Amino acid sequence: MKLGKSKIIGLAALLVVVLVICGAVAFRGWQQKNAPQPVKTETVTGYLGGEKISLFEDQKFTELARKNGLDVDYRKAGSLDMMTADRNGMSYLFPSSKVAVEYGKAQNIDTSSADIVFNSPIVIYTHKQVADALVGNGMMSQENGVYHIDMAKAVDAMKNNKTWADVGWNGGYGSFRIDSTDPVKSNSGNEYAALVATVLNGGQPATTDSVQRDSATLQTIFGKSGWMDSSSEDSFNQFLTLGVGSKPMMIGYENQILDLAVNQPDAWKQVKDDIVIVYPTPTVWSTHMLIPLDDKGRKLLTLLKSDDVQKLAWQQHGFRSANFSGTDGINRFGVPGTVDQVTSVTELPSSDAMQAIIGILQKQQG
Repeated sequence: MKLGKSKIIGLAALLVVVLVICGAVAFRGWQQKNAPQPVKTETVTGYLGGEKISLFEDQKFTELARKNGLDVDYRKAGSLDMMTADRNGMSYLFPSSKVAVEYGKAQNIDTSSADIVFNSPIVIYTHKQVADALVGNGMMSQENGVYHIDMAKAVDAMKNNKTWADVGWNGGYGSFRIDSTDPVKSNSGNEYAALVATVLNGGQPATTDSVQRDSATLQTIFGKSGWMDSSSEDSFNQFLTLGVGSKPMMIGYENQILDLAVNQPDAWKQVKDDIVIVYPTPTVWSTHMLIPLDDKGRKLLTLLKSDDVQKLAWQQHGFRSANFSGTDGINRFGVPGTVDQVTSVTELPSSDAMQAIIGILQKQQG
């Protein structure tokens, strides 16, 4: 049978359609077979110091975590508080110091897999009018825009119940003090207590004997602050919110002001001409360590120590690390008065001495 020209064209068109459909089906199958499969994630939950919340809520951190199979969740807790908190369902503890890790070990927590993740020096935050007044009095100094405070003079002033007027600031009410978080619950307050105890010991790391000897002075100094926050994040936010009359000076972490400048530019713009960062002479390093409690916690530790997270933690949140803080200067944050190298640092007291400090201040709180 001879096909007409129109039928031949119709059959050819049909054949083309069939080939196109078959090709599309085959291509779709190839795409599905070769497309990257979504990474299966598991939720990892633990206790986290408040100063690290901004990092854990960073979208870039969330994406890095998911690429590595983790959905990271947290519960906020003070570094010492988390060591006695309910750990049911928890995969990690992320305090802000070796002291807290040792305290956890004393609470029968397995700390054998704990490792250092970030570092941040303890600093003091104050206001321009206070800083300039204390520079005029000689307790503080300022060189090239960087403020330092002589901790021996500061502790002596608190020990001898000097008023704000006595130390040069006539705008202050009551006794001169440097506020902190609760040293029994939170690391920044605890490390400040260690620094005070060391200064009282002539600049040598405090011992159990020196802590007992100076117990009344330690209680007097911390009694000046009244109620204290248990979270460094809450304390810093209160400092920014309440102003110079409520919190003239407070202990914090260096990274807090750097984090603010990067992630809350509008808030930073409002306070940048008033807030002053002060480096104590001497100061102590806060060493942020993660304690994995199970396999998921160990996966989180691996993620946190990866180059991608270490770089993110420094560039976006101000946490120093061996890999990035030395090569990428701190001036990247645009925060006046910061330094690349913290040179005047003292060692923390031994674990036994730190336990003694906690015990003495617990007694004061009743």
